[in-house]
Amino acid sequence: MNNKHIMIYGAYGYTGELIAREAVARGYHPVLAGRNAQKLQLLADELNLPAVVIPLDAQETLEQSLLNIDLVIHCAGPFSATAEPMMRACINAQTHYQDITGEIAVFEAAYSLGDRARTAGIVLCPGTGFDVIPTDCLAAALHAAMPSATHLVLGFDSDSSLSPGTAKTAIEGLGIGSAVRRNGRIQVTRHGQVTRQIDFGRGAKFSVAIPWGDIATAFHSTGIGNIEVYIPMPPGRARKLQYLNTFRWLLRNNRVQNWLKAKVNKSLRGPSDTYRAKHKTWVWGEVRNDRRGERRVGRLVTANGYDVTVSGALAVMEFLVDYAGDGGYFTPSALCGAGLVEKLPGSSALDITSG
Repeated sequence: MNNKHIMIYGAYGYTGELIAREAVARGYHPVLAGRNAQKLQLLADELNLPAVVIPLDAQETLEQSLLNIDLVIHCAGPFSATAEPMMRACINAQTHYQDITGEIAVFEAAYSLGDRARTAGIVLCPGTGFDVIPTDCLAAALHAAMPSATHLVLGFDSDSSLSPGTAKTAIEGLGIGSAVRRNGRIQVTRHGQVTRQIDFGRGAKFSVAIPWGDIATAFHSTGIGNIEVYIPMPPGRARKLQYLNTFRWLLRNNRVQNWLKAKVNKSLRGPSDTYRAKHKTWVWGEVRNDRRGERRVGRLVTANGYDVTVSGALAVMEFLVDYAGDGGYFTPSALCGAGLVEKLPGSSALDITSG
């Protein structure tokens, strides 16, 4: 077993706990860390692992805690608030960083810190879960099939329910809007504004563009300047989503945000093992060069998104514990190759065909 020192920060959250349990099942002995001493110690005692309570707003303490750590798997949301302090601490402590975020702003922050990470000789690789391994790998494979592509469209179809952390991230986005990338620049769009029909693998469905992480990451993986990401949505629900545009100013209010997140805490616990096993995900992508009239379509099927996050995060971890390459910012496909997703349990092969 590799003797590198691994820390899972936010280990008592829904997904962090899944990752911690699977890491132990694989024979690893990570340090569990987080901000809630009671929740942290309960899990650490059960798994017979060391635990350390570390606040993210005490930078010097955080950096000292990382000095003997080779790699952090950061699982504590909301990543909009937690990721950058941890990334900066990892750079200063020369500790590799990965997380399970899907937030565009976090990916862009990591990219902006890439030069510092390169100088420190460490890797920053956010998005090592379902956000964004499957779509990022598909994007890279599609770009390899059509290097001249000027447009990239991605999407996924799943019936899975949400964990509390994912629901809270979605709530934060309500007051911002959706997003696409146009001519290399990220553009905020109105909720439900960009739509199209897509066959993700279960028949054509009305679909709505969402502010998925690939709006940032796929650009860094492929260099393609026009990117959209979709999920299927009933037209009636899409109309309700469009209605929210009128109240985006209100949905940004801290009191409203806190009220909505409190409701999530009371009502969501995350899907069970049995539920996750029954709900896989269909991932779809398209690249085009309209000037040449060329098009390629890619598809794959993966396990449930949360199971992909567990296996994906640990696959990247296992890649990094023996890593001897350059430091800097990386997307999952840039770090581990487009074939990463095909190695995960429950994933099909990437299938690229002519349009």
